[in-house]
Amino acid sequence: MRPATATAVAVTTLIGVGAAAIAAGRYASDLALKTPPGRPLPGDPPLTVHAMTPDRVTLTRSLASLRPGTYGLEGPDVHAVVGPALDDVPHAADTVVRRLERVSHGSLEPGTRVRLTPQVHSGDPDSALGLKYSDVDIPGELGGLPAWFVPGARDTWVITVHGLGATREHPMNIMEFLHVHRFPVLDIGYRGDVGAPRSPDGLGHLGDSEWRDLDAAIRYAVRYGAQHVVLYGWSTGASMALHAAANSALRDRISGLVLDSPVLDWEATLRNLAAARGTPGPLLTLAVRAAQGRTGLHGDRLLEAADPDTMRVPTLIFHGPDDNLALWYPSRELAARRPQLISLQTVPHAPHAAMWNADPVRYEEALRRFLTPLM
Repeated sequence: MRPATATAVAVTTLIGVGAAAIAAGRYASDLALKTPPGRPLPGDPPLTVHAMTPDRVTLTRSLASLRPGTYGLEGPDVHAVVGPALDDVPHAADTVVRRLERVSHGSLEPGTRVRLTPQVHSGDPDSALGLKYSDVDIPGELGGLPAWFVPGARDTWVITVHGLGATREHPMNIMEFLHVHRFPVLDIGYRGDVGAPRSPDGLGHLGDSEWRDLDAAIRYAVRYGAQHVVLYGWSTGASMALHAAANSALRDRISGLVLDSPVLDWEATLRNLAAARGTPGPLLTLAVRAAQGRTGLHGDRLLEAADPDTMRVPTLIFHGPDDNLALWYPSRELAARRPQLISLQTVPHAPHAAMWNADPVRYEEALRRFLTPLM
């Protein structure tokens, strides 16, 4: 082969390989960045319902079905709530029996395929909890943002914001607790949610741009009577809260942050999401690079927002070592740097964004102690 021809073939081959790598990286980043609200996050395998009684359900035995606490149980056209495993009930070695709290809609039948989910409630605050609420529309930079407003007597509002794979139903886990303590609650949807504007590029930005929708919610709360706000976020919603506390023009109205399973290392979370959705290891670096190129994600912005030396408001973090999507060691480091301002409630045996589910009583007691001085 002539030298010129050989060079041309080599260049063409390199171009082809480069194009394939770019396409692979783009595909892998899609797996991480396109997480529709309500779609189960990767990780736990589906379970099979083996038997039912009015107050018990028998499921496939796995690490997921053995987790302590209270969880939603979702399947095709069915949502139920299960409590702890019942060890003293006879069952086959490959099954586990859990207390069945209620079936919210649909019916559980033997053979139904289901998943555990942190979202315990289905519906809206009235149908799920019996709480009176209003549907409100928050003016955001991309258009109207849907939200539920549950009134309360205090002039400190709690603004709740869900995270990856969840919907506005997830914050209802703690909505009744907040209502009992007389906090007005504004539970918001944001870009990409059902009823909210689509992100301009159709991708999630792990809170890096979505925080501006939370900022719009702060403006709404202040406009309608809030003297102060507590920002309460799960997963990427916690990242949004950090961005808002650092960058909002109304950050002086923010009196506290509650961060559940916060995404503090976006590259690690991207890698974990892509890997959990089946991306081969060699493509994970390409996925991170492609995501950064497509979205403009920049780690420095999150590092600045979560810099313990510049954080100014009391912060409570719920996180634990079993979170395989948002690693918990950055939360430990954050709390260790400013122990007078930032407290960490370590929650074992809980997957991502399920810290309340693992131990609701302990979780709510820590939340009560944190919120009392902010009332």
